[in-house]
Amino acid sequence: MRKPTLEEVATEAGVSKMTASRALRGAADVSTETRDRVVEAATRMNYVGNRLALSLSSRRTNLVAVVVPSMSNIVFPEVLAGISAGLDGSGMQAVFGISDYDMAKEREIIRDMLSWQPCAIIVTGLDQPEETVDLLRHADIPVIQLMDLDGAPIDFNVGLSHGAAGEDMAEALVAAGRRRFGYVGSALARDLRAGKRKAGFERALRAHGLGFAEQRIDDAFSSIALGKQLTTAMLAAVPDIDCIYYSNDDMASGGLFACMELGVVVPRQILIAGFNGLDLVNSLPAPVATSRSPRRAIGQVAAQLVRQAVARGGDAREKTIVFKPTIIGIDPRDTAVRTEQIQSS
Repeated sequence: MRKPTLEEVATEAGVSKMTASRALRGAADVSTETRDRVVEAATRMNYVGNRLALSLSSRRTNLVAVVVPSMSNIVFPEVLAGISAGLDGSGMQAVFGISDYDMAKEREIIRDMLSWQPCAIIVTGLDQPEETVDLLRHADIPVIQLMDLDGAPIDFNVGLSHGAAGEDMAEALVAAGRRRFGYVGSALARDLRAGKRKAGFERALRAHGLGFAEQRIDDAFSSIALGKQLTTAMLAAVPDIDCIYYSNDDMASGGLFACMELGVVVPRQILIAGFNGLDLVNSLPAPVATSRSPRRAIGQVAAQLVRQAVARGGDAREKTIVFKPTIIGIDPRDTAVRTEQIQSS
């Protein structure tokens, strides 16, 4: 079936082609009555405009480019849901690309997306290579980097300090009486934010004269199965560990299952800690400590910055929005038990 044309919509609405075009773009100089009449005709005729043609004349579409590293767990889908909610009613539409934690792939996705003339771009993290940074700096649109504050942003920045998140978790675990720490992580060469949390955790341990008694790190992407595998190997090598810090909640969940299979009581014998605060943690058969990151809120605030910056010609009221994760899953009763054990030893 042939698609209706803009000329046919204009004829149906009783206006010129130019007026119909301006009405569908939401131009301020078109009366509400005329705009409603054109929109009604376009809806009735199932007319779909050519946004790419519009971008050639205005040098901008209504697209917001968004690049995330993964969709393998709930973290980034929640960020994307926040972005979509934040753009709702703005007339802007988010389009998504997934880099798989591959910086070369991320650069090509960004290059392709910029060719679509987006009105803004949202990217994950602050650790892009210089070639990618140059692409973004010369894009002449608002650039919002989210999820991370540990670095130098190009333009706008929304997120949390992963180094500080690692430090805060270490302090909470030391306060809970833990002294023999292990670390289990995955893909740290690609998941740079997990690496920053680990570095922050180690800094806090050193301040207390402590360190990791054992570490198990694999190049594979995180999963419950990998967390279980690496935890089993760690406890076979160093069975007297009393706390394990994981790169994220998926890995920590696997660690819990490994402990259960080995007959290790969590958290009395080993306290397990992750990052993200996934709903999964609330359904586990034993408590796991975690840092709850406000993923959806970060996405919504990023979208609000886009709306402000586009409306203000590239500016917004704030350039950097800081979030702080909440630590959950450390029971004060367990802290008392560990303190008694240390004092009596």
